[in-house]
Amino acid sequence: MIRLRRVLFLLTSVLVLTACQPPGVVVDEPQPKAEAETLRVGTLYGAQIYMSSGQGLSGFDYELAQKFADYLGKPLEMQPYSNRSELYDALAKGEIDLIAAGITESPNRRNRFRMGPPLYRVDQVVVYRQGNRAPESIEQLSGNLMVVADSAFVETLTRLQQTHTNLSWEQTSEKDNDELIAMIASGELNYTLAQSTSLDINRRYMPELRSGLVLEEKVPVVWLLPAQNSDALMSKLLAFWHQEKRAGTLAHLNEKYFGHVKRFDYVDTRAFIRAIDAKLPRYRPLFEEYAGDLDWRKLAAASYQESHWNPNARSPTGVRGMMMLTNATASQLGVTNRLDPRQSIRGGADYLRDLINRLPESIPENQRMWFALAAYNIGLGHLEDARRLAEAQGLNPSAWRDVKQVLPLLQKRKFYSQTRYGYARGGEAVHYVDSIRRYYDTLVWVDNQKPKDEPLLPDEIQVEETAASSAAEPPTAAPRE
Repeated sequence: MIRLRRVLFLLTSVLVLTACQPPGVVVDEPQPKAEAETLRVGTLYGAQIYMSSGQGLSGFDYELAQKFADYLGKPLEMQPYSNRSELYDALAKGEIDLIAAGITESPNRRNRFRMGPPLYRVDQVVVYRQGNRAPESIEQLSGNLMVVADSAFVETLTRLQQTHTNLSWEQTSEKDNDELIAMIASGELNYTLAQSTSLDINRRYMPELRSGLVLEEKVPVVWLLPAQNSDALMSKLLAFWHQEKRAGTLAHLNEKYFGHVKRFDYVDTRAFIRAIDAKLPRYRPLFEEYAGDLDWRKLAAASYQESHWNPNARSPTGVRGMMMLTNATASQLGVTNRLDPRQSIRGGADYLRDLINRLPESIPENQRMWFALAAYNIGLGHLEDARRLAEAQGLNPSAWRDVKQVLPLLQKRKFYSQTRYGYARGGEAVHYVDSIRRYYDTLVWVDNQKPKDEPLLPDEIQVEETAASSAAEPPTAAPRE
């Protein structure tokens, strides 16, 4: 009898304890992991997302992630991944806290992740090359289209396939979207899909790109959070988003990275010659004064490539002035007003000389300027990566003609994943240097065709500087560049 009572007591105790737990919950569930000491953000390389250039890190997602980390009072740990699949796996494994990579909202992603608030909106557009047939219907894309695997474009095409049964495409996990866009420009590929902002940015470097059919309009770009155990982080993200939206930060970043892109245009030789007559006489004395042991015409050509000799110029990434300096670089060079032509030209000349002096001695004197200009554009670290790649391929790492062949490889995952500094727009650096060399040749030609213009008098130069000073940069109380 006593034994029976003990058994009944034990059974009752088990039933009571079990009834106290919600269905499916294990009694001995482990405690959640301690909150990370840093904000761990997964991302992808891209000009509007995250990249390293000659003057530091940039990108819409990078800047906003840095502000969010500051809001949380944590250091930012930004980790780029090679593709979306690796990015999603890292989030699922808890290796990162969120994804900030210019990714758009989509039905599949809503099922897999928690979506942050909209940061900006984009169209999904068909990209083709100038001179090729513009696609007039969905059917014309069939068999001639390649997109990135795991992208929202695959979802869009799958949905369209329900009403356009003959639609077919190829998807790749070996290339990113910028690589596919470059294949369009080179004629290797007929069609791909891209976000409208990405196309606008890439057209600055590949003007033969054209926009075709719009498959989706005004799709929100969002950050992704884990589907489970992310309530606290989502609450903080929403509060941060409301704060920065009211402060104008989102609008500022949108304008900084996307607002001026469509206005960018490559200037042909005739336009450059007109600028030599209309603009250069005002600034030539400053180029000659601060060039020092450099050829002033190379300095002037670099300035034209940077700003079109506009002292108030501003790029989508926030660099400013005649020599397009960032705030950080200007501060290091003692430039207090980037809009002052004298300060900007002096700072740019000093920066170029420093880059030339830091190059390996093996680079010949007559090529050091081209290497330095490439470093001015993408940074010495990326340039050294390209030199190592050139050497590995049996090319001369101290010859510009060889290094310019491998610089575009820094945009290809197969190569940049093996380098120290990672992804860089090496193709842009090649175009940058080639353009400056072309402008320089034109300046030399013009210089040999007619007598030198009489230099401006000191008081005339002072008028220019006074005008620039009156347009001095405002205090950076709002979002910084």
